Amino acid sequence: MVFRQLFSLRKIIAVWLLVLATLAFGVPARAQTIANPVVVFAGLDKITGRIINFDVYIDETVQFGALQITPKACYTQPPNEVQRTTVFVEVDQVSLKQTLKRIFTGWMFADSPALSAIDHAVYDIWLVDCKQSSDIPPPSSR
Repeated sequence: MVFRQLFSLRKIIAVWLLVLATLAFGVPARAQTIANPVVVFAGLDKITGRIINFDVYIDETVQFGALQITPKACYTQPPNEVQRTTVFVEVDQVSLKQTLKRIFTGWMFADSPALSAIDHAVYDIWLVDCKQSSDIPPPSSR
């Protein structure tokens, strides 16, 4: 019985050492995400077939057709990492009576534009990129 307990204890110690070694040496360190002040969106007007790209600053609200878009955060990875560009955004629809109805709040992914849940009959919006600066001046300096 003592031999069996000792063997079981050795097994447990070996497994824990393997786990600790994997955590210490086998798992690559994740790079810190980069917060960006400018988001690049693309918008499609389904009636005219026009696609336009437009820059929006974080916490700025812009209107594209009947939609108001307000990005809250935009993250990218360092250049030496696999690129994962994400934005947290709020999208409101403006009615003919000038009332707002929230139609989307959530994350959008540049590498998977079909995952965003913006369901609108006339307009589509998707994330293109995040960047550190824009040719358009920030809202406070306009």
